[in-house]
Amino acid sequence: MEMKDFDTEEIITWCPGCLNHAILNAAKKAFTNLVNKNKIKKENIVAVTGIGCAAKIFDYINVSSFYGIHGRVMPMSMGIKVGNPELTVVGFAGDGDTYAEGIGHLPHVARKNVNMTMIVHDNQIFALTTGQTTPTSALGDITKTSPFGVMDRPLNPIAFAIVCGATFVARVSTLDPEHMAEVFEKAIEHKGFSFVEVFQPCLIFHNNISYLSGKTYKLDKPLEFNDAIKKAYEWNYTKDEKAKIPLGIFYQTTRSTFEDNLVNKGPWHKVSRKIDVDKIVEEYK
Repeated sequence: MEMKDFDTEEIITWCPGCLNHAILNAAKKAFTNLVNKNKIKKENIVAVTGIGCAAKIFDYINVSSFYGIHGRVMPMSMGIKVGNPELTVVGFAGDGDTYAEGIGHLPHVARKNVNMTMIVHDNQIFALTTGQTTPTSALGDITKTSPFGVMDRPLNPIAFAIVCGATFVARVSTLDPEHMAEVFEKAIEHKGFSFVEVFQPCLIFHNNISYLSGKTYKLDKPLEFNDAIKKAYEWNYTKDEKAKIPLGIFYQTTRSTFEDNLVNKGPWHKVSRKIDVDKIVEEYK
């Protein structure tokens, strides 16, 4: 299989030069490598998206997909995985989608250890709606909803995901596409909840490429729990010019997944159901 087998005929409508293109290519490369290694099957891949620039990836990857509503990528992914545990479920969403509307779902999908991958396109701004603050916007950032500068302390998603129970937590950058594809592949192959945050500067509303350049470095290997938390806070989504920002896999462990722990494992998509609607209605009259 080749990467082009994941192409679609849709016209890509991201802005010219948008770094979402890098995420798209990295995802296709990861899928291609895993299929060729017989780790997954192309027909079993499901991409789940929400709302926003990131969600447009739905149209550009030739796999089964589900286009959902804002903030609900994780519960929809969980439902799909429970319905058919044989599927390889990968969620794609932006930082606003995931950390604002969707933040209530992250702790529960993580602690339940649902066997899925969540890829967050984090540009620290609501880009599709032309530039409002998100939970990872840095203190002092000027946006359309913070004309005097962001005053709220930003969320640290890496630390949050680790504390909530995710069994694979990583951060990558679109400025290093080879490393990004490598981590995507490891995340998708991991059994359990994989959380990958991607630095994806928005060229129009939050172009922080010059800030990130020269400040990132790669972790050698996953860390123990306490060390991973400490490393997550080494950079706390600030604008500190002296910052050193770690990339790579912060934490990886194994434990039983949500699907493993189900009493009745299904698979539900094969269950034949005969529902007598009239009888159900009668019971509630």
